[in-house]
Amino acid sequence: MENYNSTISRRRFLQTGAAAMAFSAAPFINCGALGVKQPMTRDFGRLDFPVTTLGLGGQASLQWTPDNVDPVKIILKAYELGVNYYDTSNLYGPSQSNYGKAFKLLGLAPGEPGYSEAKRRSLFLTSKTALRWGKGGYPVEGVMNWTNGDPASHAVDDLKRTLSLVFGDGAGNYPQGAYLDMILIHALSSMQEVDILYTGLENTDPLAEHIGALAALRDYRDGTNLTGLNPKEEKLVRHIGFSGHWSPAVMMEMIQRDTHNLLEGMLVAINANDRLYFNMQHNVIPVAAAKNMGVIAMKVFADGAMYSKEATWSNKPAHVVHSVGSASLPSRPLVEYSLTTPGVHTAIIGIGHIDQNGKACQLQQNLSAAQIGLNGLTAADRSRVEDMTRVVKEGKTNYFQVPEGKLTAPRETGIKQQFVNNDRVVRLSWHTAYAGAEPLRHYEIWRDNQLVSQVLHYPQISKSPYLFEDKVADRKPHSYKLVSVDTGGNRAETAPLALAAI
Repeated sequence: MENYNSTISRRRFLQTGAAAMAFSAAPFINCGALGVKQPMTRDFGRLDFPVTTLGLGGQASLQWTPDNVDPVKIILKAYELGVNYYDTSNLYGPSQSNYGKAFKLLGLAPGEPGYSEAKRRSLFLTSKTALRWGKGGYPVEGVMNWTNGDPASHAVDDLKRTLSLVFGDGAGNYPQGAYLDMILIHALSSMQEVDILYTGLENTDPLAEHIGALAALRDYRDGTNLTGLNPKEEKLVRHIGFSGHWSPAVMMEMIQRDTHNLLEGMLVAINANDRLYFNMQHNVIPVAAAKNMGVIAMKVFADGAMYSKEATWSNKPAHVVHSVGSASLPSRPLVEYSLTTPGVHTAIIGIGHIDQNGKACQLQQNLSAAQIGLNGLTAADRSRVEDMTRVVKEGKTNYFQVPEGKLTAPRETGIKQQFVNNDRVVRLSWHTAYAGAEPLRHYEIWRDNQLVSQVLHYPQISKSPYLFEDKVADRKPHSYKLVSVDTGGNRAETAPLALAAI
């Protein structure tokens, strides 16, 4: 399998440069058509909402506001242009308060003059919490619990904090009729976090000392009080989801453990350097798509690392990118790449700068680039965009993503045997392999170094494993192995699985 992190040859570099020139040669490639009269929408998974293919990110100048930028005007401009998906977070400093100012001006805050319920229903507002517990809680190794300065806070506190900052007085109060369209459990990165989040979801007991965030947020979605944490039986959020930048494996586990189909949305890092890492597009995104979740792309420009910013977490106004692409790397194909990744419905992009000159306005240019169908780029087009970006910072742009990603063998394998109607039946089980740079195609079953059968790969949406039955005519011992095969012909096999004589 090709090592995408290796240094490219001079010939490869020249080919990449030619690809960039091909994109740059198109007139105003960074600008595109300025007059988007009716933004394109897509069905948002099972969320029953026609979401615009561009959403407004809650970071960039909404969070780290430069002195010469008015963040409220960015939100107002997005609304004026027809963008209907809005992203923010309890971790994004003043971002939620900036939305509060804009929403009051737009008549989107219940109880305020000019409020329109129809207008409010026409847009989709998502916020996030990085609090893992719904009640109680204790330190767990590998778990970060971001508390916004209040160590006693829990996930529902963040939900109510958002409603107060966006729709209320910013001091903890929110008006009747205020709600979030979705709350995401943010920045999931470890299996320990998944364990915490699912604590108490089954057989929920209000007397339990510790309850995970999912059970608590479910009460505020459904207007129930199973946890004892929603005594007024309020309905404050319509949908629940999660986000992740780091590990597709952890995100897949989060979805597979959801036996109640509680999770309806996923925010995921996906850009043209994704396949240089443990990639999202061939691992977790297909699983989310198979469960018909709404999938939101983020880090389209690697948080600005595709351009002038260093490859590290942003934390100040100086990190906000104000340009529209660059001469060597247009922004348009990067937006198109994320939005033509199968399973993605919309892409949130933070805005550093809006301008009266449409060609210099990030918001208008990103919206223009987002007017692309699911099949708007061919496989060759997507490869060409990857060629353009893999040379940026030597391909080391996605600091937020597990760096090592390769095809693995089938995982958590099992082998059992029994007699059924006088037939010796061998039952093999396994969990999905992880894909490398190419999609998984099928699994091979080998017995005593002879190919027995193939099983097509499919996204594993639950903890129920793949199963295969093999009938054996004798009572002798045998040796099995399972092999993962991807569309590039790459292979990864398990250690031998011994079958004892019977």
